[in-house]
Amino acid sequence: MRRLLAAVLLAAATVLVASAPASAATVTVQAEAYAAQSGSQLEATADTGGGQNVAYLGEGDWLRYDGVNLTGVSSITARVASAVGSGRIELRTGSTTGPLLAQFAISPTGGWQTWSTLTAAAASNHPVGSQQVFAVLRTSAGGDFVNLNWFTFSDGTKPPAQDGWVPVDNAAWNAQLAEFRALSTRPVPANAVRVPEFNATCAYSHSHPDDPIIFPGLPGASHMHTFLGNNSTNAYSTTRTLLANAGTTCRPAPDLSAYWIPTLYENDRAIEPKDVVVYYGSRLTDPSATVPFPQGFRMIAGDAKLQAPTPAGSVNAFYCAGPGGEIGRSADGNWPICAPTAVLMFHLVFQDCWDGRNLDSPTHKAHVAYSYDGTCRGDYPVAIPNLSFLIAYPTSGSANGYKLASGMASSMHGDAFMAWDNRALGERVKNCLVQKAKCNTNGDF
Repeated sequence: MRRLLAAVLLAAATVLVASAPASAATVTVQAEAYAAQSGSQLEATADTGGGQNVAYLGEGDWLRYDGVNLTGVSSITARVASAVGSGRIELRTGSTTGPLLAQFAISPTGGWQTWSTLTAAAASNHPVGSQQVFAVLRTSAGGDFVNLNWFTFSDGTKPPAQDGWVPVDNAAWNAQLAEFRALSTRPVPANAVRVPEFNATCAYSHSHPDDPIIFPGLPGASHMHTFLGNNSTNAYSTTRTLLANAGTTCRPAPDLSAYWIPTLYENDRAIEPKDVVVYYGSRLTDPSATVPFPQGFRMIAGDAKLQAPTPAGSVNAFYCAGPGGEIGRSADGNWPICAPTAVLMFHLVFQDCWDGRNLDSPTHKAHVAYSYDGTCRGDYPVAIPNLSFLIAYPTSGSANGYKLASGMASSMHGDAFMAWDNRALGERVKNCLVQKAKCNTNGDF
């Protein structure tokens, strides 16, 4: 057997408890985000979306999750894999012997990396609010019997997304599209620049080790992120909470979207952007096919797990802008050194074709694609605005280089969680992108 037999406390992985919403809605807890455990190991998973799963679980092993909001939870799903089966997973609150929240009977799924999703009803009298939840493993067969990838806690308002897919609400999307198509276009002035583009100009808002896309409902589960735009963004953020918040560091005010990137460090000191321009454009041959993002749309560009050298001239690399430009490279060759009159920059480009069916996906990229030939077609037929972040940092750098909260320069990535006022976004898409006209932050030509 390959299991670890000793209990291991992972303080660094502890999920910090933050103020939770009144209802849990649908919250996914990654199995590897435990605060403490006994008898498990982590391994790379072959499940959709990649990442890690918790493996080699047998009789008496347990995993503890802190700060799980159980208010309103009525059903729970578990993502499991088993080559032998014959056992159960008990979810208990407070301790390994605390009240039973739910349980899952485990039978063989076809292999240790052949995954299946199980659903169980939550106990009707379970405690509410922020709770410690223990996953306790039980089997009479002996040996390891199951691997775990995630749990999803749902309030029953809609079925929890299976395998990480978040289907679009077709009624809401069709209503948003109807409103968009009914909008009249404003005449484009003769002197307008004929480039399909508008933007939101955003300032630094706050920092948290949270990620409401990757680790929803798990405060402290991520590396440090620099948040832009909606000033309420945290691990518990949803479309509803973002739209309910009136504060944003972006102009225009109707853009309540949440944008975030890994925090940049220079000599262990956080360097926050002096400004970020969030561009909405089009790379299509015919931009008139573009429609707005559906409300609550989310996606990620870049790869936080990519740890590779980024020498000068690399694609998607940091660069210097301004007088003097780049005057050298860091000792490891991965970072530019800018002239004192220049600043460090990064241009992050998102995908611009959508499958038309899902607001999110297991990898947070599988529902979108890049329009390499100027069209959106096949599995990604819907043209959405080509989002990009132009990030400027108030630093020139040195031979010591920098580091990202996610690691090397190659791990630079960005997240977008859309929460625009529908009409404000629709007007900009129709006037600026569909008509192929450059607009400013206010949406004017």
